[in-house]
Amino acid sequence: MAEKTFQCKLVTPAAQVLDEPVTYASIPAWDGLFGVQPNRAPIVAKLGLGELRLDFPDKGNAKGGSRSFLVDDGFVQMVNNRLTILAAVATPVESLSEADAASELAALERAAPADKASAARANKDKARARLKVRLAKRSKAI
Repeated sequence: MAEKTFQCKLVTPAAQVLDEPVTYASIPAWDGLFGVQPNRAPIVAKLGLGELRLDFPDKGNAKGGSRSFLVDDGFVQMVNNRLTILAAVATPVESLSEADAASELAALERAAPADKASAARANKDKARARLKVRLAKRSKAI
């Protein structure tokens, strides 16, 4: 019988965020989303900015569910039915505030970058703030 879960570990420089069995992971790589299911072939990928969605199995009478994280920068490795996600940032979507994210975005849009390097950084910061706004709105609607 094929396994229905795999172990998923999400780690940031500050802490281990989770280490639990999951049934599916939707991962934002630097070049697009990809999904991971149990017994996937080994892969190493660069993590991008986006929503990491993890689906959890049912436990006893408790129905499994999904959790989402805003992740940015890092690496992902799937080998031997173990998914390891090393992320510079991993923020649970339920902890995002739409008002805070909107304020952050407004402040970033008002700022004028001084040179090309700071313009590139500002664009990435704006993309992160827009994503925070979108995920916070969706989280509130659920």
